[in-house]
Amino acid sequence: MTKIIENGQEREATCTEELFAMRDSLDVLGGKWKLMILRYLTNRTDQHIHFKKLQRGIDSISAKMLSKELKELEINLLITRTIQDTKPITVTYAVTEYGKSVFPVTETLVKWGLLHREKIKESMSSSEL
Repeated sequence: MTKIIENGQEREATCTEELFAMRDSLDVLGGKWKLMILRYLTNRTDQHIHFKKLQRGIDSISAKMLSKELKELEINLLITRTIQDTKPITVTYAVTEYGKSVFPVTETLVKWGLLHREKIKESMSSSEL
Protein backbone atom coordinates (compact mmCIF):
# COMPACT_ATOMS: atom_id res chain seq x y z
CA MET A 1 0.00 0.00 0.00
CA THR A 2 1.01 3.57 -0.67
CA LYS A 3 1.63 6.03 2.14
CA ILE A 4 -0.37 9.26 2.39
CA ILE A 5 0.35 12.26 4.58
CA GLU A 6 -2.88 13.71 5.93
CA ASN A 7 -2.98 16.44 8.58
CA GLY A 8 0.72 15.92 9.21
CA GLN A 9 0.21 12.21 9.89
CA GLU A 10 1.42 9.40 7.65
CA ARG A 11 -0.99 6.54 6.97
CA GLU A 12 -1.56 3.83 4.42
CA ALA A 13 -3.86 4.69 1.54
CA THR A 14 -6.99 2.64 1.24
CA CYS A 15 -7.52 0.54 -1.85
CA THR A 16 -10.22 3.00 -2.95
CA GLU A 17 -7.84 5.96 -2.58
CA GLU A 18 -5.21 4.14 -4.63
CA LEU A 19 -7.73 3.34 -7.37
CA PHE A 20 -8.93 6.96 -7.46
CA ALA A 21 -5.31 8.15 -7.74
CA MET A 22 -4.72 5.68 -10.57
CA ARG A 23 -7.84 6.91 -12.35
CA ASP A 24 -6.67 10.53 -11.97
CA SER A 25 -3.30 9.56 -13.46
CA LEU A 26 -4.92 7.76 -16.38
CA ASP A 27 -7.26 10.70 -16.99
CA VAL A 28 -4.22 12.97 -17.42
CA LEU A 29 -1.80 10.55 -19.10
CA GLY A 30 -4.08 8.03 -20.77
CA GLY A 31 -4.54 7.45 -24.44
CA LYS A 32 -2.23 6.41 -27.21
CA TRP A 33 -0.12 9.56 -27.54
CA LYS A 34 0.40 11.59 -24.35
CA LEU A 35 3.13 9.46 -22.81
CA MET A 36 4.88 9.20 -26.17
CA ILE A 37 4.82 12.99 -26.56
CA LEU A 38 6.18 13.47 -23.03
CA ARG A 39 8.92 10.89 -23.61
CA TYR A 40 9.87 12.52 -26.92
CA LEU A 41 10.13 15.97 -25.30
CA THR A 42 11.92 14.65 -22.21
CA ASN A 43 14.58 13.02 -24.39
CA ARG A 44 15.16 16.32 -26.22
CA THR A 45 15.35 18.97 -23.51
CA ASP A 46 18.33 20.60 -25.24
CA GLN A 47 16.44 21.17 -28.50
CA HIS A 48 13.75 23.56 -29.71
CA ILE A 49 10.89 21.26 -30.65
CA HIS A 50 8.29 22.75 -32.95
CA PHE A 51 4.98 21.19 -33.98
CA LYS A 52 6.14 19.68 -37.29
CA LYS A 53 9.26 18.21 -35.70
CA LEU A 54 7.07 16.57 -33.06
CA GLN A 55 4.70 15.25 -35.69
CA ARG A 56 7.57 13.80 -37.73
CA GLY A 57 9.17 12.31 -34.62
CA ILE A 58 6.05 10.52 -33.41
CA ASP A 59 5.09 8.13 -36.15
CA SER A 60 1.45 8.06 -37.32
CA ILE A 61 0.06 10.89 -35.18
CA SER A 62 -2.19 13.25 -37.12
CA ALA A 63 -1.84 17.02 -36.82
CA LYS A 64 -5.33 17.25 -35.31
CA MET A 65 -4.57 14.63 -32.64
CA LEU A 66 -1.15 16.11 -31.85
CA SER A 67 -2.72 19.54 -31.40
CA LYS A 68 -5.39 18.13 -29.07
CA GLU A 69 -2.89 16.18 -26.98
CA LEU A 70 -0.49 19.12 -26.70
CA LYS A 71 -3.31 21.36 -25.45
CA GLU A 72 -4.28 18.80 -22.79
CA LEU A 73 -0.67 18.33 -21.67
CA GLU A 74 -0.28 22.11 -21.41
CA ILE A 75 -3.50 22.45 -19.40
CA ASN A 76 -2.17 19.82 -16.99
CA LEU A 77 1.13 21.74 -16.61
CA LEU A 78 3.23 18.94 -18.11
CA ILE A 79 4.53 20.95 -21.09
CA THR A 80 5.00 24.57 -22.07
CA ARG A 81 4.09 26.19 -25.35
CA THR A 82 6.31 29.14 -26.28
CA ILE A 83 5.67 31.50 -29.18
CA GLN A 84 9.00 32.58 -30.68
CA ASP A 85 9.33 36.13 -32.01
CA THR A 86 10.39 35.04 -35.50
CA LYS A 87 9.14 35.52 -39.03
CA PRO A 88 7.17 33.41 -39.61
CA ILE A 89 6.10 32.90 -36.01
CA THR A 90 7.38 29.64 -34.54
CA VAL A 91 5.84 27.77 -31.61
CA THR A 92 8.04 25.45 -29.58
CA TYR A 93 7.16 22.89 -26.95
CA ALA A 94 9.13 21.71 -23.92
CA VAL A 95 8.51 19.46 -20.98
CA THR A 96 8.15 21.27 -17.63
CA GLU A 97 9.92 20.28 -14.41
CA TYR A 98 6.59 18.85 -13.28
CA GLY A 99 6.29 17.00 -16.58
CA LYS A 100 9.71 15.44 -15.97
CA SER A 101 8.20 13.71 -12.93
CA VAL A 102 6.46 11.39 -15.40
CA PHE A 103 9.84 10.14 -16.70
CA PRO A 104 10.07 7.17 -14.29
CA VAL A 105 6.63 6.04 -15.49
CA THR A 106 7.68 6.18 -19.14
CA GLU A 107 11.01 4.51 -18.32
CA THR A 108 9.20 1.61 -16.63
CA LEU A 109 6.79 1.31 -19.57
CA VAL A 110 9.67 1.24 -22.08
CA LYS A 111 11.46 -1.50 -20.11
CA TRP A 112 8.26 -3.52 -19.74
CA GLY A 113 7.43 -3.07 -23.44
CA LEU A 114 10.85 -4.38 -24.48
CA LEU A 115 10.51 -7.37 -22.16
CA HIS A 116 7.00 -8.03 -23.40
CA ARG A 117 8.13 -8.02 -27.05
CA GLU A 118 10.81 -10.57 -26.22
CA LYS A 119 8.32 -12.71 -24.29
CA ILE A 120 5.91 -12.73 -27.24
CA LYS A 121 8.73 -13.54 -29.69
CA GLU A 122 9.81 -16.44 -27.48
CA SER A 123 6.24 -17.65 -27.17
CA MET A 124 5.72 -17.52 -30.92
CA SER A 125 8.99 -19.29 -31.75
CA SER A 126 8.40 -22.03 -29.16
CA SER A 127 4.85 -22.63 -30.44
CA GLU A 128 6.24 -23.12 -33.96
CA LEU A 129 8.22 -26.21 -32.85
